[in-house]
Amino acid sequence: MSIKTVSKNQQFLEQQSQRESNARSYPRRFPLAMQKAEGMIVTDADGREFYDCLAGAGTLALGHNHPVVIEAIERMLHEKRPLHTLDITSEIKEEFVNEIFSHLPEEFAKRAKIQFCGPTGGDAIEAAIKLVKTATGNRSILSFHGAYHGATHGTMSLSGNLSPKERVQGLIPDVHFMPYPYEYRCPFGIGGKDSHRISSSYIERVLNDPESGILPPAGMIFEAVQGEGGSIPASIEWIKEMRRITKEKGIPLIIDEVQSGIGRTGKMFAFEHAGIVPDVIVLSKAIGGSLPLSVVIYDQDLDQWNPGAHIGTFRGNQMAMAAGTATLKFIKETNLLDHVDLLGNRMQAYLKDIQKNVPAIGDVRGRGLMIGAEIVNPNEKQDVDGSYPANPELASLIQKNCFDKGLIVETGGRFGSVIRFLPPLIMTEEQLEQVIAIFKEAVYDAIN
Repeated sequence: MSIKTVSKNQQFLEQQSQRESNARSYPRRFPLAMQKAEGMIVTDADGREFYDCLAGAGTLALGHNHPVVIEAIERMLHEKRPLHTLDITSEIKEEFVNEIFSHLPEEFAKRAKIQFCGPTGGDAIEAAIKLVKTATGNRSILSFHGAYHGATHGTMSLSGNLSPKERVQGLIPDVHFMPYPYEYRCPFGIGGKDSHRISSSYIERVLNDPESGILPPAGMIFEAVQGEGGSIPASIEWIKEMRRITKEKGIPLIIDEVQSGIGRTGKMFAFEHAGIVPDVIVLSKAIGGSLPLSVVIYDQDLDQWNPGAHIGTFRGNQMAMAAGTATLKFIKETNLLDHVDLLGNRMQAYLKDIQKNVPAIGDVRGRGLMIGAEIVNPNEKQDVDGSYPANPELASLIQKNCFDKGLIVETGGRFGSVIRFLPPLIMTEEQLEQVIAIFKEAVYDAIN
């Protein structure tokens, strides 16, 4: 009589399936139990290693267990620093604020106020919306097709993805979705560079139209590079136009830097590529040096809310502030942004080289190390703008093949058809070549 051996991974996954919510998502695509992690490499409970190009959905700027982060945490514990302070200040907190303000554009920093929020980016987005509504007295919010701002009741209302909304009633009212400049799948059906010009012209006309149906907005919110929406970078010209339009109309401009901030795009903040100064920026994920933290930084003129207008028990996460300060200093002292820019360009070049021989890769795009490859069906009819239909089944197969070969990559975008790369910013050139080699093999296995 044979005895069936169950691996450690299987044991943990079966326990998770029995006890965790049906809302769990990542384990369905990445069936592993993480046991160890260092840098870009994670090891599962059975001892198998993976290149991690998910990195906590962009949270792990310096990868897993980076020495400067570990040192900052150990120092706090050794010195018996407070771990939890609500919004009471401390030396650790003031050091963090000094450091993050030093990375802001000077024009913004000299007028900046900061609000510490609960541990997630969604909570900080909620705070930003409350802030601009309070300051302006208005209630309409302009958001964009393809946006992702969180999974809370309010942030879901600001996001483009319809699926999570279908069974949730009573989303916040007066959210109006504008066309985001998506060159490969142009919302106007023309494609290419004209997409951003028509988008900005349309938005300006809507705001000038006394019968548009949209009351004066309390704010406009967008991602300079849409993350979950499919790694779609807005053109520099479009970002500049949005800043011009909102400034002329007196509409506070909120930039969601939750995933794109802290060096992810080759600049400390993605909006810096356009040389603009927003009114509000929202930061989370990497800002805590791998630990939970979120903040809203905004122009002092918007600081019109009363004490206690936005609170949260864990807004005083001192360990995250210490780890965040260490991360920010490391990025600056090692010129890591130049490295991100270099590797991001090389990754896109490698992917475009694969694309030449694989028509199923319809588009390669991104900024820095926030990159997407859109998977399509080239055997079907092209759209009016020249794009092929999305192919989520093939994208899922490529993702599975990558996982089976030791590479973790996420999908996203329209119909989940975009393979997204969010590696740690410290990824080496050798690791990049290994990632590309695995991805290429996974793609060819999927299409043959």
